[in-house]
Amino acid sequence: MLNNFSVSERKVAIIGAGFVGASIAYALTIRKLAREIVLIDIHEEKTIGEALDIQHGIPDMGISSVRAGTYADCKDCDLIIITAGRNRKRGESRLDLIAGNSAILKDVVGQMKPYYTKGVIMLVSNPVDVLVYQCTKWMGLPNGMIFGTGCILDSSRFTRLIADYTHLNTEVVKATIVGEHGDAQIPIWSRASIAGVPLQEYCENVGLKWDEEIRKEISDKVREMGATIIKGKGRTHYGIATCVCYLAEAVLNQRLTIAPVSTMFQGEYGIEDVCLSVPSIIGVNGVEKRLEERWAEEEFQAFRQAADKMKKVLKTL
Repeated sequence: MLNNFSVSERKVAIIGAGFVGASIAYALTIRKLAREIVLIDIHEEKTIGEALDIQHGIPDMGISSVRAGTYADCKDCDLIIITAGRNRKRGESRLDLIAGNSAILKDVVGQMKPYYTKGVIMLVSNPVDVLVYQCTKWMGLPNGMIFGTGCILDSSRFTRLIADYTHLNTEVVKATIVGEHGDAQIPIWSRASIAGVPLQEYCENVGLKWDEEIRKEISDKVREMGATIIKGKGRTHYGIATCVCYLAEAVLNQRLTIAPVSTMFQGEYGIEDVCLSVPSIIGVNGVEKRLEERWAEEEFQAFRQAADKMKKVLKTL
């Protein structure tokens, strides 16, 4: 268990003020989750403009102080969110971003580390599992204080597609994606449920068709959703911004929650020294615990294969 510390000022630094970083700052402001938000980016003029644009909204919809800053402002942050890096282009996988975004992250950590005094670090940039691994090694913080958004967005998309298929509200659907935030993601069908009722049992009860073909169709759509959005509008940023807010609330408001995020494994599921997503307890210390769930054997096997794939990728760095 990590050493506890308390959130005092709810100060958040966002490194990277592009579409994703600015959308996160805006969402945090609307949700009134942070008292102070500092945007940090090499494009100073744009960063100032983003901060001013967000700050000038109707005060009743946001009480945060939003401003442009420098790496020195990472001091005494309760949460540091890293979005710096380039986004996927049409036809690219997330792993195609490794070389460029790894170099960017190394520069970010080098400039941030001298000013770091406390707080959780959340990685959003892709390939998130690789970058979480590197940041964890470079920063040397207690386990769990660095984590990536991982499969939370995939799980949100998974939940939405199941809700659409069953014609129900997303609030009654519980479904999780684990593993890599990428092509090796694994839908945990064995634990998917509707208001606590196993998904297959629910579909049988209401006379809704449910078979391997439908599961595959939904799984494929989830896996390809990011590429579909990028093909349509060139980037994704709204969905991940709301996911970050969900995680930020757990840290800043000290409200424990469970979500599939990416951290360094230390023997869970028989896996170590690799970062992947599993449902994890998240709070003021970041990831407090990775949960070891009971999955179907084929799901365990796919997860172990995802770990092996990621270890091979890490060896190329």
